Amino acid sequence: METKSVQELHPREVVADIEKDLRYISGLIKQKGREILSQYTITPPQFVALQWLFEAGDMTIGELSNKMYLACSTTTDLIDRMERSSLVVRVKDEHDRRVVRIHLLEEGERIIEEVIKKRQHDLNDVLSGFTEDEVTSLAKVLNKLHGEMK
Repeated sequence: METKSVQELHPREVVADIEKDLRYISGLIKQKGREILSQYTITPPQFVALQWLFEAGDMTIGELSNKMYLACSTTTDLIDRMERSSLVVRVKDEHDRRVVRIHLLEEGERIIEEVIKKRQHDLNDVLSGFTEDEVTSLAKVLNKLHGEMK
């Protein structure tokens, strides 16, 4: 069976418009997220690190570096600052004492939960002009897009 090009499946202009809208939406989400973060003592990269630890659990510096697309040395500096702020702690792996994992502390978890709640509140305000069906459809389509992009 012959594979069709994107242009054959979807008109180029539609794909271009979707890409542009997603890029603009991403920028607006990032901008609003930084406004929210300005109320806290953490930087955007620290927020990303805390978010990964919150969602995925304890991980090594190498694993976190890969998730954040940062050099291990950069991530180490980031973790050092977060450890001094009592947001995370380094813990030895129970099964292999040579492995050190980064563990999210209560204060880090509290900040993440607060920031995410505020971000969700802002999104809810934006979606207030949408019908329930539109919100449900948007959620389904975004979920499918995310799944396809993984």
